Amino acid sequence: MSWSWFLFILLSVLTLGGGLGVVMTRNVVHAALFLLLPLLAVAGVYLILFAEFLALVQVLIYGGAIIIVLLFGIMLTRSAEYPRISDNRQWPLAVVAALGVAAVLAAAFIIKSVEGTKAHSPELSSDLANPLFTRWAIPFEVASLVLLVALIGAIIIARAGGDER
Repeated sequence: MSWSWFLFILLSVLTLGGGLGVVMTRNVVHAALFLLLPLLAVAGVYLILFAEFLALVQVLIYGGAIIIVLLFGIMLTRSAEYPRISDNRQWPLAVVAALGVAAVLAAAFIIKSVEGTKAHSPELSSDLANPLFTRWAIPFEVASLVLLVALIGAIIIARAGGDER
């Protein structure tokens, strides 16, 4: 077993453990912090694949900015206005749905591994990159502006309800 295989297994366990921590904790702040673990583990997987730029983007954008936005959103919501939330009665349905999705993903993985993988073609990545950076660039920027306006709106709403000093 090579060192890269061992690191991949370790990072996979960290990713799955962090994901389980996100969905199993009852505290929303702890869930946001648990989310940081899989994001950093995925950055480690990118490093194993020698994709340093993707690892850096994963740490800075997802591990930094997205987690901070989530924590700001949690801090700015007024939880005293909402009744105490107890267990959801639909959790058995959620378990069945999650197991169904896991079965479909496992079947797709097994079928793809049996068929074998084709060599990476540069045409495939350019086919993906061209529409992403030409046709979909403006909608992506508009979505980021909508998220920024929503965050500013949450700050204004939270501040207006608080004590004025």
